[in-house]
Amino acid sequence: MIYVTGDTHGDLSRFKHPAFRKIKKRDALIICGDFGFIWDGGKKEKRALKWLGKRRYDVLFVDGAHENFDELEKYGEEYWCGGKTRKISGKLRLLMRGQVFEIGGKRVLAFGGGYRDESERPAVGRENNDSDEKPSPKDYEEAMRALEKADFKVDYVVSYEPPTRIAEFLSLNRPDVDKANRYLDDINEKTEYKRWFFGRHHVNKIITSKYFALFDNVVAADYNLLK
Repeated sequence: MIYVTGDTHGDLSRFKHPAFRKIKKRDALIICGDFGFIWDGGKKEKRALKWLGKRRYDVLFVDGAHENFDELEKYGEEYWCGGKTRKISGKLRLLMRGQVFEIGGKRVLAFGGGYRDESERPAVGRENNDSDEKPSPKDYEEAMRALEKADFKVDYVVSYEPPTRIAEFLSLNRPDVDKANRYLDDINEKTEYKRWFFGRHHVNKIITSKYFALFDNVVAADYNLLK
């Protein structure tokens, strides 16, 4: 089974919450961006990554707008379950942008990256350049190729940002919409899917039966809305 949660921001205590106990061996947990555990390459960080890689379930994440991309890029690419990943430690992996994965019998489109407000603290190593945080045309093209191969049908989309209309609904005072959202708009229009999960807004909210904003909740991807 696939479970999904929101931004973890390097907080190891999140994984010790009772909500994580329901995740069993051979299950997968996907984090919707701002993983935050890969930051300075120090000993404490390496211990945390090793601990995460030894969970009984796969720990997977898409990148957010607040990652140290210099450090992330030190991990080599590896194909896994049909798409490109960066293997971090054991069962811990980054799901790279624009990839479709077959996980637990389900198809998942991963599309990390997104918008960072100017007022927010810049990521380490990227003080003068935010281009790595935002999805690029290459990422979008990767997604289109992967989706075409999947006949534009997946079970779940996991991203950091949501499509434009959902972003506008959740951030009424936001002055503009970023290109990242527009890439997702095109994916949204062309793709058939059951659920879309994202973590950008730090809220736990079921917006419609298809759109889930997540922060510290842990939900099954096939969550029954009638419970």
